[in-house]
Amino acid sequence: MHFSKDDIHAMSQSDFFGPGNAQLPSDNMLMIDKITDINQEGGLYQRGELKASFKIHSSQWFFACHFKGDPVMPGCLGLDALWQLLGVYLGWQGLAGRGRALGVGQVKFTGQIYPDSEQIDYHIHIKRVFRKPMPMGIADGFVFKAGEKIYEAKDLRVGLIKAGQ
Repeated sequence: MHFSKDDIHAMSQSDFFGPGNAQLPSDNMLMIDKITDINQEGGLYQRGELKASFKIHSSQWFFACHFKGDPVMPGCLGLDALWQLLGVYLGWQGLAGRGRALGVGQVKFTGQIYPDSEQIDYHIHIKRVFRKPMPMGIADGFVFKAGEKIYEAKDLRVGLIKAGQ
């Protein structure tokens, strides 16, 4: 299964997974263009995986301010995209609640994203999904540029909370 750019946009408008459930951020904080694969059997742990991509344009807002005269995409935005995608996976599984990043075990950056990078790719490997007492996913995630792994995040955690909590 996959999701188009229009689907991704709909996921940022609040009701894609049902009212009050997982939602992607909109506008500048949306770091995903399309989801090319989502399944519940694959990945490193055979418990599910998600693959996605994001087109890089030299006009994107973060290049003008991070760092002045040395444009590079902030690593935290790539990390946030991995959390965003884990939240999408939980919503796709039919779990209720609003997605919140709960933490990450280890992060390693070995490359950078510059204005001429063209595209970055994400790959999430699901380790565990808890349905109770609070829906939560644990996964490892990677960011690739031109096929080379440049970010690695172990034990990403996203929980789904009820509105108002």
